[in-house]
Amino acid sequence: MTERPEELDEKSSPLEKTFAVLEFVAERGGATAKEVSDALGYPMPSVYRLAKALVQTGYLVHLKDKGRFELGYKPHQLAVSLHRQIGVPSPVKAVIADLHHRVSMAAYFAVYRGADVVVAYIVDSPEHPRLTPLSFGFHEAAHATAFGKIMLAGMNDLQRDQYLAVHGTRPLQEATITDPQELRAHLDTVMLDGIAWEHEEFVPEKTCAAVGVHNGAGMVVGSVAVSTDTHLMKGREHQVELALRETANMVSKYFRMGSAR
Repeated sequence: MTERPEELDEKSSPLEKTFAVLEFVAERGGATAKEVSDALGYPMPSVYRLAKALVQTGYLVHLKDKGRFELGYKPHQLAVSLHRQIGVPSPVKAVIADLHHRVSMAAYFAVYRGADVVVAYIVDSPEHPRLTPLSFGFHEAAHATAFGKIMLAGMNDLQRDQYLAVHGTRPLQEATITDPQELRAHLDTVMLDGIAWEHEEFVPEKTCAAVGVHNGAGMVVGSVAVSTDTHLMKGREHQVELALRETANMVSKYFRMGSAR
């Protein structure tokens, strides 16, 4: 999220200031130079200079008749490239879609990207929407999400400690597990059970579950997950667990053999 004036460092580099302008315009869906200046605390000449550089490189466009800046076309090109890099094969997309229709819940597929746990694909519907703020590329709060927990449980102690040292375990809800020792014990149970449950730790009144996806060496390389209202999950835990395990097995076969049914 774009920094506010009280959070800005006067010693911020030109690059940091440029990105701050870009992010502010993106968040607002467009902004005038004065709005940028007021929000970020930059002098108007600086705002025009930074915005001009962003316009010249295609990241912003200047709508002269409206006197405002909006996103250009370069961010879309970058987004397309990002989707390509975190590519989800069609057979995997198909089984995630089948999971969504089978249990009537939002369905997710997450993978590792470097040291991050990243949401790579989501299938939902107006009747069964995804959790807010989950979207493609979401890579936060692994300690409080089911798909994150199953992947943290698959890490060795050193990897897990390094991940949590960087990302932390900030409290999102009253039920969020933030104590390192308690979280470690919880993840040990997740590893033994082979399924992660998350009850209102990430979003109020929502429950999620996830099962790991394994490669040929048996290592967790991803996870499949679902989410729904807590009251709608009650009494369906066994059905949901069975569907998740079957889906995870199919996706695991793809990663082991290059095919999925």
